[in-house]
Amino acid sequence: MCIGIPMQISRYEGVFAVCQGRGETRRLNMSLLGELPIGSWILAHLDWAREALDEAAAARIDDALDALESIMRGETDITDKFADLAGREPVLPEFLRGTRS
Repeated sequence: MCIGIPMQISRYEGVFAVCQGRGETRRLNMSLLGELPIGSWILAHLDWAREALDEAAAARIDDALDALESIMRGETDITDKFADLAGREPVLPEFLRGTRS
């Protein structure tokens, strides 16, 4: 399984950006996205910036990764990590609606 990590750009070194996220600093290749403003959020995977994120999307991904870490520690109550999903019926994403027969 591949997991992308949300990180925030702090400075540039040529085509690379030095980014922080989830307690670590990485030097990421920005060739796929081009130069984004300092402070921008990106999704990092294998030392490449793969996708630009807004702050809300970065927070949702961080919450999901926190939940995964909690589960790996044996914790079972992770509803606080998925407040947007707790207490409601599941809903298919718009692009999947109407594809079921």
